[in-house]
Amino acid sequence: MKSAAQNFRLSAALRFAAATALGAVALVSASAHAGTVSTEPEESTVNSIPAPKPSWFFVQRGFVLPGTAIYDSATGKYVAQIETATLGDLAIDPNGKYYYSAETHWTRRIHGTRQDYISVYDSTTLKFEGDIDIPGRILVGGREHNFIVSDDGKTGYIYNFSPVSSVNIVDFAKRKFVKSFELPGCADLILNPGVGLAALCSDGSLAAIDLTGGKVDITRTDPFFSATTDPIFDNVQYDKAKGQVVMMSYTGLVYTAKLGAKPTVGAPFSLQEAAGLRKAEAKPLDLNWYPGGGQPTALHRASGHLFVLMHAGEYWTHKDGASEIWDVDLAARKVVKRIAVEGHPTVLNVTQEASPKLIVVAEGEGQGAGSGFAGTAQVIDPATGEIKHSIKDAGSGLVQLAN
Repeated sequence: MKSAAQNFRLSAALRFAAATALGAVALVSASAHAGTVSTEPEESTVNSIPAPKPSWFFVQRGFVLPGTAIYDSATGKYVAQIETATLGDLAIDPNGKYYYSAETHWTRRIHGTRQDYISVYDSTTLKFEGDIDIPGRILVGGREHNFIVSDDGKTGYIYNFSPVSSVNIVDFAKRKFVKSFELPGCADLILNPGVGLAALCSDGSLAAIDLTGGKVDITRTDPFFSATTDPIFDNVQYDKAKGQVVMMSYTGLVYTAKLGAKPTVGAPFSLQEAAGLRKAEAKPLDLNWYPGGGQPTALHRASGHLFVLMHAGEYWTHKDGASEIWDVDLAARKVVKRIAVEGHPTVLNVTQEASPKLIVVAEGEGQGAGSGFAGTAQVIDPATGEIKHSIKDAGSGLVQLAN
């Protein structure tokens, strides 16, 4: 009678023999099959996408996720991603050929030699085309008016703050830095057709920056707002066709300025009064409806309708997310619709199509504007308030459009 150890050794030997036989069969089968398989090397390919469409929107992924994601508001589908840097500022070529990203990098990641530059990407292949060195840039990324491109797409303007306010000018045709000029006490760059630029200033004025001659000439309007008690949100709305800019204060005062060599600012009106409510005041514990968020206004230029993220709260809650979007007819100075929204969005934009779509982004639960946590983007029909598409983990930063 065989011992248990002998039985175990015999069983192991049989298993080994069976495995060897199966391996041999597999090798024979593989050898026979190899003769029918192509051994030609694969060729790598690069997919392409169309030039940016009016229905597309671009979401900066925020502090946590890198890049800028592209979505189509018509379908709610992801299109592609531009490999922009964290804290970068994206600008889109008006001619639809390139994407530009103002970025900052240190040679040893978090220390070393600082490098500031504009990265250039082809809009159809998203291929990196090169970069343009600049003297510096403000590191508060994700703001609409830190980096803007001229209407003809030839020139870029990059706001800098190190330690004084200044502007870098870049020639995109030659792909090189041209010059820099100081802009004391002002920020928030705005295109000013036929003149150069405009900017908001800390003394409550609007500056006109004449770049048509060899010397930069800066003039200012009389102060029209208080930067300490009722500041203006930095996402002002530029309208090239009308030659004007629409601005809104923390309490909900709406200003319209005619651009030019000597800008003129019209008398403001109150959003709350335009909705039949009491005007909001710049004082503590004043309960009312207030605008708020990191990107609280969006202008549909053709119709002259301003859309605003609104919430019920106290004065100085300008970063709070919205419970409603107010649709404001600027010509009539009237709120014509109030649209309830979910998730307390802090970011808003509107497509410039004949039938526009609202884009909102709500961040993660308990997170404020600019927290960097990936949020949910929603596409809303402003005519009905219906949510057409909802995109989870879309990003949490600025939402931009191609036009």
